[in-house]
Amino acid sequence: MAYFENVNKIQYEGAGSKNPLSFKYYNPEEVVNGKTMEEILRFSVAYWHTFTADGSDPFGVGTAIRPWNHLQGLDLAKARVEAAFELFEKLNVPFFCFHDVDIAPEGATLKETYQNLDTIVAMIKEYMSTSKTKLLWNTANMFTHPRYVHGAATSNNADVFAYSAAKVKKGLEVGKELGAENYVFWGGREGYETLLNTNMKLEQDNLARFFHMAVDYAKEIGFDAPFLIEPKPKEPTKHQYDFDVATGLAFLQKYDLTDYFKFNIEANHATLAGHTFEHELRTARINNMLGSVDANQGDTLLGWDTDEFPTDLYSTTLAMYEILKNGGLGKGGLNFDAKVRRGSFDAEDLFHAHIAGMDSFAIGLKVANKLIEDKVLDDFVDQRYSSYSEGIGLDIVEGKTNFHQLEAYALQLNEIKNESGRQERLKGLVNQYLLETLANVTV
Repeated sequence: MAYFENVNKIQYEGAGSKNPLSFKYYNPEEVVNGKTMEEILRFSVAYWHTFTADGSDPFGVGTAIRPWNHLQGLDLAKARVEAAFELFEKLNVPFFCFHDVDIAPEGATLKETYQNLDTIVAMIKEYMSTSKTKLLWNTANMFTHPRYVHGAATSNNADVFAYSAAKVKKGLEVGKELGAENYVFWGGREGYETLLNTNMKLEQDNLARFFHMAVDYAKEIGFDAPFLIEPKPKEPTKHQYDFDVATGLAFLQKYDLTDYFKFNIEANHATLAGHTFEHELRTARINNMLGSVDANQGDTLLGWDTDEFPTDLYSTTLAMYEILKNGGLGKGGLNFDAKVRRGSFDAEDLFHAHIAGMDSFAIGLKVANKLIEDKVLDDFVDQRYSSYSEGIGLDIVEGKTNFHQLEAYALQLNEIKNESGRQERLKGLVNQYLLETLANVTV
């Protein structure tokens, strides 16, 4: 059956189109710096927000009107698979992502959960055999069920650790079965509420042991997809061990895991950590740890993870600047870990939301590429740090000096002159390029 019968395949119609169910700026076949938009942006649909979320929040029940709402259990899971691949085809997206419990219901026992997963994975594999849409990454949900009240790999209960290991073992097998490009770890409960009852060292050591076991098992079964850590500072756990990229990197370095892991960076998680999206992307990039992206945005008036679809063109531009400087996302992608607002309850709104996000990143791509081509920021930054390209600065960079020599040099200085950082000028230039790009788009 057709679940979105009022929606045809979404086509690129250009900026002048009045058709709300069309792309205005995302043209998958348009070439930008030698690659198509589709190849660079690698868009992905998040299964959980798109097909399992019902619009409920802490203050009210679900509002989403979906053609599959009348079903339950495996019948519901199968209907969602059918709807998913219809949406993938109509949006023409190359990837999707899921948690295990998104695609199949948990059973009364782990064995029953495995059986449910096997049923739906087989169905997904069959649909994938005739679809262009591939699995960007999968992961195990180890935060929703009450068993994870004290964490999963960091739980004080060894039974929970074992159960979590079994879930990830199955997840790696599913990832291999479906040809996942990556595997993600999001530690939604991997942290603590108070140090009064917490053995932090044991918890972090156990988390590292868990990751090493995952690496070992992936090698055992021949699953060579990159592992990704998704940092998040809070919500639900007050003090999470994967607070941000810098914290996560220190953890990976301490436990000799940097050869196996990179980061899946979410925009809204970055802002919750008190950073900008581009800060987290750059921190990962300059350390060769940028793996993939969860593309969304938060609301500056709200202090929690609102997971809105990305429409801030300034943010998408600066994000794509970092991604292009990274040489792209490799096997990663731009996954819309975003949900329609509670008041946007029609099934058609799922298309409007994805179109808005895809168009926003297409604009960001074109502006960022032009900024890089014209070396707008590069030339300014190079000039700003030019004192390190000669003289005493070059000696510092090349490790050819010491405190004695630097003191002798400083004693000879009469006056130190700094130059303006011209922040406002640079922001104005970014705006100028953004507006010029929009003006030059074919209407």
